Amino acid sequence: MKIIEIQTQIELIELKTPFITALRTARHVEFVRVRMACANGTFAYGEAPATKAITGEDCESILESIAAFKEKLISRIPEDALRILHKSAMKSSAKAALDIALVSLIAQEQGKKPYEYFGAVTLEPIQTAITISLNNPHAMLEEAKKAYKSGMWILKVKVGADIAHAVEILTAIAKEVPHAKILVDANQAWDVQSTFKFIDAVKDLKIELIEQPVIASDLTGLKTITEYSHIPILADEAVFSLEDVKRVVESKSADMINIKLMKCGGVSKAAEIFEYARKNGIKCMLGSMLEGPYSINIALHLAMAYRDVLWHVDLDSPLLYKEMPDTLDFEFHGCEISPIDCFASLAKTQRL
Repeated sequence: MKIIEIQTQIELIELKTPFITALRTARHVEFVRVRMACANGTFAYGEAPATKAITGEDCESILESIAAFKEKLISRIPEDALRILHKSAMKSSAKAALDIALVSLIAQEQGKKPYEYFGAVTLEPIQTAITISLNNPHAMLEEAKKAYKSGMWILKVKVGADIAHAVEILTAIAKEVPHAKILVDANQAWDVQSTFKFIDAVKDLKIELIEQPVIASDLTGLKTITEYSHIPILADEAVFSLEDVKRVVESKSADMINIKLMKCGGVSKAAEIFEYARKNGIKCMLGSMLEGPYSINIALHLAMAYRDVLWHVDLDSPLLYKEMPDTLDFEFHGCEISPIDCFASLAKTQRL
């Protein structure tokens, strides 16, 4: 089962509405899709989105990285190619695209679905948060109410540097959508003192967590906030690799960590982080960038295997697409994600 071909192309998926955070505005998902084929006729896909503000990569740099490296993988079996890939200095998103395709091929070779390869024992539905983009308070409140009415009751609210704006919108959502579960994502927009100000101002609101309030490099500030806050603090941009996770955990700089395939270099590396989290009792979120269907798909397979350490899931990209793709092994009903009927039936048959 040697690799004989690696092809790449840029794909675009239009969004229903603009996706706005403190770091960027996007009107469509732009990503590189990799197709990796083997001599026996098997093939698999991997993907990596353009997230220059986070990983430092755009589609052009991802394409260039893969083009410069792919000959090292040709004529290799996927297991060997995976080891070679992760010894490289390639940036995380480009590496993730190749990693996803390689792991998918390895699972095929073993005659397993990805969820089986990762060790999942149940295919019960999981729930994802839905993103409420940064906007004026009225628009954000209306978006939150619309999402809740559509069965999306876990709301991940994007906020910016303006603390008064953040307090206003969180207060409004908590009042108007009282049964929603609220997560706050500052995307590194605050400093320590402004975070304290926000925490004090929302002390009477039920908020599940605050994600990455300060810049990624400020672990001292993150730790100070974690020690001060009655609201759990989630590290996101501060944790790319397993080494980053260990640094945050050992210094007690955050209460939880957000694992993303595009930060850590793919699904195999995400699984390594989950194993560490499982052994050390660490609470995790499995998150994502604005991503294509194949990378979201394999992340969902991974989520099925690590329910015990997953406190939150943020894999809502398909809910933001203008049209739902037909390439997923899962279907979305509000915030609930379930295997599609034929996939669930197959899994049941395999267990009998």
